[in-house]
Amino acid sequence: MSAIAPFARPLYVMLKPVGSRCNLACTYCYYREKAEVCGAAPLMSEAVLERFTREYLTAQTQPEVVFTWHGGEPLLLPLDFYRHAVALQRRYGAGRRIENVLQTNATLLTEAWCEFLAEQRWLVGVSIDGTPEMHDRYRRDLRGGGSWRSVMAGIERLNRYGVAWNVMATVNAGNVGAPREFYRALRSLGAPFIQFTPIVERRSTCGGHRLAQPADTAATLTAESVTPEAWGDFLCGVLDEWRRQGDVGRVFIQLIESTLSLWAGGPAGLCSQGTHCGHAAVLEANGDLYACDHFVFPEHRLGNIMTDSLVAMMYSQQQCDFAARKMALPHTCRACRYLRLCHGDCLRTRFVTCPDDGAPQPYLCAGYRQFFDKLLPIASSLIAH
Repeated sequence: MSAIAPFARPLYVMLKPVGSRCNLACTYCYYREKAEVCGAAPLMSEAVLERFTREYLTAQTQPEVVFTWHGGEPLLLPLDFYRHAVALQRRYGAGRRIENVLQTNATLLTEAWCEFLAEQRWLVGVSIDGTPEMHDRYRRDLRGGGSWRSVMAGIERLNRYGVAWNVMATVNAGNVGAPREFYRALRSLGAPFIQFTPIVERRSTCGGHRLAQPADTAATLTAESVTPEAWGDFLCGVLDEWRRQGDVGRVFIQLIESTLSLWAGGPAGLCSQGTHCGHAAVLEANGDLYACDHFVFPEHRLGNIMTDSLVAMMYSQQQCDFAARKMALPHTCRACRYLRLCHGDCLRTRFVTCPDDGAPQPYLCAGYRQFFDKLLPIASSLIAH
C-alpha cells in the first residue's frame, strides 16, 4: 500500500469488551471457543477503552465514526462502562458525528439500559432466529432453557423507549427449511432491517481449535450448518415472501439490498460481497487486535492497542496480505457471470477444492447462484419501486 495514501480504504474496528463471555450458550456460536485463543482476559479496562477510543478517532478521515459493540454479550459489562465510553468519545471526537451500534441477545435489557440507549440514540442489533421453536432450538441459556421469551421482553422494552433496533438472524439447519414462516415471524416484530447470516462452521478433526480455518482440509461441518442447496432455497423463499407481503421499500433485507446495489454499480453493503477484506478488524477485551471477527486465531493477531499503533497494525503488511487474499480466486469464480455480486464470498467459507485448479472456492456458491438467478431478472423493478 502506498505511503502517500495510507487511508485509501476505510478503517473499522469492532469492539469485544467482554470477549467471548455470554449469558447464553448457543450451540452454533463461532465465538465461544475464543477464550481458548485469547485466554481468560478480564473485561475491557478503562485504560484499553481510552487508548482505543483516542487512536480510533484520530485515525478516521471521515466526518462520521461508528463504534460497534459486540460479544459474547456486551451487556455483561455495567452501564457505567458505556457511559464512560460516551464521555471518551466526546473528549476525543473533535466535533465528528459519532454513532454507536450495540449487538445483543436482548435478554439483559433493563429499563435503565433502554433509557440510556434512547437518550444516546444508539442503534441496537437484536439476535433472534424466527419463531419460538426455531429460536429455542439452538439459542439456549446456560441451564439449557430457551431464550425466546426473554428476547421478546427485551424487544418490548426497546419499543417502549423508542430505541431503534434491527434484526440479526442466523440461518441454520433448524430454520433453513421454512423461509416463509421465518420471514413472517421476523416481519411481525416490526423491525425495518433484517440481516440473515448463514451458519457455516467446521470442527477440526486434527487437534487445535474447535472451529477450523479454511485451510484445514480434514475439518467437518457442524450439525447446525446449512447446505448450499438449502441456502439457495431459503433465499429464494424469503425473496418470494418479501414481495408477496408488499414489503419492497418497507422492509430492508441486507443481502437483497447489497446485491441490488452491486448490480446497479454501487458499493457492497456486506463485507463478504466486497472485493477486498482487511478494513474491518476486531479488538478483544485485553487490547489484542485481530484481522477479522471470524479470524481470531493466533496467526491473525496484529498486535495490542496498549503497545502498538492502531494505524500501524491496520495498515501493516500482515493485514494487507490478508486483504489481498479475497481476490485470490479460482478459475471457476473468475469466469462466473456473478463475480461482481459475490467476489468469492467470505474467506472463511472458501474450503471447497476447485476441480479446475485446486484452489479453494466458496462452499455456498450453488446457493448464491440460485438466488442471483431469481433476483436479477426482477432487479430493475425492485430498484424502481
